[in-house]
Amino acid sequence: MNTTSEHDRNLAAKLRSLSIEPAAFKTEPPEREARRRVMPLAMLALAATASLAVVLFSRPEMLQRIETVLAGLAVQRGATTPIGGTQGPAEGAAAERMRAVADAPAVRALPAREVTGSGYVVAPDAATVFSKYEGRIVAVEVEAGDRVAAGQVLVRLDDAGARFALRGAEIARQAAALALDAKNIDLAQARSSLTRIERLAGRDAMSAQTLEEARTAFDTAENAALQARQNVAKADLDIDRAREQVEALTVRAPISGTVTRLTAHAGDTVLSREGVRENESLLVITDTANMAIDADVAETNIAQMRPGLSGEAVLDGFPDRPFAVVVSKIEPMISREKGTVTLRLSLSSSPPGMRPAMAARIRLVVDESTASGPQAGGAATVRPQAADITDHQQGAER
Repeated sequence: MNTTSEHDRNLAAKLRSLSIEPAAFKTEPPEREARRRVMPLAMLALAATASLAVVLFSRPEMLQRIETVLAGLAVQRGATTPIGGTQGPAEGAAAERMRAVADAPAVRALPAREVTGSGYVVAPDAATVFSKYEGRIVAVEVEAGDRVAAGQVLVRLDDAGARFALRGAEIARQAAALALDAKNIDLAQARSSLTRIERLAGRDAMSAQTLEEARTAFDTAENAALQARQNVAKADLDIDRAREQVEALTVRAPISGTVTRLTAHAGDTVLSREGVRENESLLVITDTANMAIDADVAETNIAQMRPGLSGEAVLDGFPDRPFAVVVSKIEPMISREKGTVTLRLSLSSSPPGMRPAMAARIRLVVDESTASGPQAGGAATVRPQAADITDHQQGAER
């Protein structure tokens, strides 16, 4: 007994030097130690049962429930319920949480996928400029690449013939006005003569034949005056036409934009708009401030396409400058030859150096849950978080 007491005293001294209380090494009751040894075996059996359920059913919602229950058990590991006793407060709360998770409706997160396509940069607002009348170019006021405003002078054509025509129309108008004045004088005289003869005929001082002749003369003078007024109106129309031709020989910009093609040169003779083809125009103006992308995607993706779908695009000329795009319109027709549908994508901000007809590649992130929509009475769907989309995109790029 003395040897045992001395051994205990030495062990207590060593424990005090290590700042460990001897009470920490008290022997547990046999029944509690047995339960502690049995608990890992029970958790192992529960994990095996859960794995079997996953294999048998292969349902995402069942797998999520089982993982949640196992996570709750892992949090409460080491806490045991005495045999024949009652649960403690922490154990009861953990059990309530596990039951709530098991009873909650299953949530199925559908993955996002990418839809890719290719196309070209387009400028929806572009104007091909022609000459309305024939003539010889005497001056070209712009160069390719210049920024122009609507109404700005672009090309001047020789207007000598048009100015002569305008001057002739103005002279013809003056002649028509003089003729009208003369007819108005004749009409006034015929009216005065008719009035005098009618007064005399009322007194039986003038014969009926003379009265009839006076009325005929008045009608003739009135018709002549009306014709003279029409001649004046026609002369005014001729002046307007000649003036319009003179003004049209000075070609102006129909819209604001950039001169993307210039084929006009001083000294060239141009034909009127009706006699030329598209490639024989004077120049082309493109509104490069509002460009878009027309891209083709496979016809099999049309169910997931909708206006407002966002993604990104990259130009072959600037592969290191991706930018955001949004689907603004879906063409109503499918290309039978290519099996694709064309999308019009708007740009929030175009990269510097972007030009019409540049080749572009697009990538759209399609959320399967929003594309199909939750079924009535079925499991709900949730949108994948931004981090999930990023991981999916990185995996696709790899």
